[in-house]
Amino acid sequence: MIAAIYVILASLSLAAPVEPTQEVSAAFPFEKQTVEVLDSSMAFVDEGSGPVVLFLHGNPTSSYLWRNIILYVTNTHRAIAVDLIGMGDSAKPDIDYRFETHAAYLDAFIRALDLKDMVLVVHDWGSALGMRYARLNEDKVRALAFMEAIVPPGLPVTSYEAMGETGEMFRKLRTPGIGEEMVLENNFFVEVVLFELGVIRTLSASEREAYRRPFSTPGSRKPTLVWPREIPIAGSPADVEATVLANGKWLTATPIPKLYFFVTPGALNPPPVAKALVSSLNNLTAVDLGVGSHFVQEDHPDRIGSALSGWLAGLETKPDR
Repeated sequence: MIAAIYVILASLSLAAPVEPTQEVSAAFPFEKQTVEVLDSSMAFVDEGSGPVVLFLHGNPTSSYLWRNIILYVTNTHRAIAVDLIGMGDSAKPDIDYRFETHAAYLDAFIRALDLKDMVLVVHDWGSALGMRYARLNEDKVRALAFMEAIVPPGLPVTSYEAMGETGEMFRKLRTPGIGEEMVLENNFFVEVVLFELGVIRTLSASEREAYRRPFSTPGSRKPTLVWPREIPIAGSPADVEATVLANGKWLTATPIPKLYFFVTPGALNPPPVAKALVSSLNNLTAVDLGVGSHFVQEDHPDRIGSALSGWLAGLETKPDR
């Protein structure tokens, strides 16, 4: 069964790796802090001072994903990059790790740090979590930067078939027993989705080790198995589908400033989705990063950081909403 999945994945890979023109550092030059959250604890980076910029990652990453971007904002802003519960250096409590549970921990984290007037910088499941928070707490969110986001019209999807060649992969991930073999036993989301499909350049041994470390045992990989089972496909899970649709409706209507990074061919946001978002969102600055897959922070950190820094500077010259 695993061999069959690799045949599917081979057809999804880009024709040839494209090495970035910039040097990407494997170093993580930050000390993490921890804070008690609900019945557990969460780890986070807290650097710089000024208006808050909160970075939210997705599956199967951590604050490490933002390591080459954080320093672009710390001269003028307070950069906070959290490890979602069960991921990175955050604790791994015995919980279900469903979207609504992650949202409860994120809400509690923001309360614990008393964060206000935030700019959210979000990716993957961090985008759905961040947009949900902003939608429900717009008085605390000043602006939103997003990339490879879980948002309409990319998601929800009506069927596995509507997902094209990736549909069969997600069907297997959501099949009891098969998904466990792929993810818990073989660390599929780190070894394949991140290392082989999600990044255009070749990650160094140090970078691979940093991404593997939080998921070194089958038990530690539970969050990375639950996440693909939360993607709204054919109306399931219904609660996540409702949240993603509500996020999309809010994103279209909200006047808050938005910064959108997109790549080609992308993954969650292929060109038709990116085009639809650019044409439908107001108060939007769009940045075409060029060639990329899903983990765009690993291929274009300098371009993301520079554009983010300039956009943040522009926000500071505008009157409050």
